[in-house]
Amino acid sequence: MQPRSEGGQRLIRFGLSTTPASRVRMYQDHDGNVVHHFSIPGRHTRLTVTAEALVEFLPPPPLPTTLGSWEQVDEMTASGEYWELLNPSPFARCTPLLGQFATEIGLGRGADPLGTIRELTAQMSDRFEYSPRSTRVDSPIDEALGSRRGVCQDFAHVMIALVRQLGVPCRYVSGYLFHQSDGSVRSADDATHAWVEARLPEREWVGFDPTNNMVAGDGHIAVAVGRDYTDVPPTRGVFRGTSAVRSDLSVSVCVGTTHAGPAKDARAFNSWLSREADRPATDTEATQQLQQLQQQQ
Repeated sequence: MQPRSEGGQRLIRFGLSTTPASRVRMYQDHDGNVVHHFSIPGRHTRLTVTAEALVEFLPPPPLPTTLGSWEQVDEMTASGEYWELLNPSPFARCTPLLGQFATEIGLGRGADPLGTIRELTAQMSDRFEYSPRSTRVDSPIDEALGSRRGVCQDFAHVMIALVRQLGVPCRYVSGYLFHQSDGSVRSADDATHAWVEARLPEREWVGFDPTNNMVAGDGHIAVAVGRDYTDVPPTRGVFRGTSAVRSDLSVSVCVGTTHAGPAKDARAFNSWLSREADRPATDTEATQQLQQLQQQQ
């Protein structure tokens, strides 16, 4: 959940708190994503995780009409450095339906890499309907390809698989999207967002948002990158408890502007924060809640 600091994006402050309280440890994975880990061994009936971040953006430099050549792409990838981002991954793999779609749009190397990927971004936006709750978080790309509808995660997975077929390293980006008041984007404003980044000569990683047919800009707040969603889920964990208890999950996301002071005056971000629960759950409360949940099922 901690935004990255790279390019024109700079993380100024970050705080992560849990209720019940826990000691949160952090480490950086091999992709440069900051991972926070905590454990709550005591009995509890509710877990709340709150993350708050202040991020500063500098407008990205405008992209030229063309960027590099296919020969430069092949030279860049010849060393094997980008092997993982050129080959299939769990959610971005070649399937017969993907092959049919590639044929339908005439996928192939165009005049230059940037123009080709921009055209693919437009094709994805035009040919797929943005439809919330039409797929699941673990849906394979064939569900979106078969119905031609899905959410940002599906758009990103299909596009990653196609860009890799062109021989261009491509990765999945998980983050947030700042929504302008003009309603110019069609993704949900109360959820996380996903887009892709392609490794191009002369500019390194360039972001493309196939859901909204745009180049990723200062409204795209990158949190984590990986081969696909498998590498970057916002939360992952294990629950141990009574099997009869129903688990309900709710998520709320709020992205907005702030009138913060100059970045040079900003404090270093907090690696973790934690607050105490109001009081521990009693055995009687836990038993009553279990009975209520069983009656609702």
